[in-house]
Amino acid sequence: MYVIAYDIPNDRRRTKIHNLLSGYGTWTQYSLFECWLTRQQLIELQAKLARHIDAETDSVRFYAICGACQSKVITVGSAKPAPAITYIA
Repeated sequence: MYVIAYDIPNDRRRTKIHNLLSGYGTWTQYSLFECWLTRQQLIELQAKLARHIDAETDSVRFYAICGACQSKVITVGSAKPAPAITYIA
């Protein structure tokens, strides 16, 4: 599992990145996704992201979370920011 966080100041690029990530995982916080990815999917996603970001101003971070650790995630406060929507990338 990967927690993917992004900081994209440009609205248009941020929307593209959000839509792209929606095809790979679950939107859990603003600018944050949880994605179960195989090694091949991880490489594919990183390549797709590289085509859409501006390396000078944008940042996308991947945090690897082991399966055992994922079950220990604690959420305090509100749930997901919006209902899940499926996008085909």
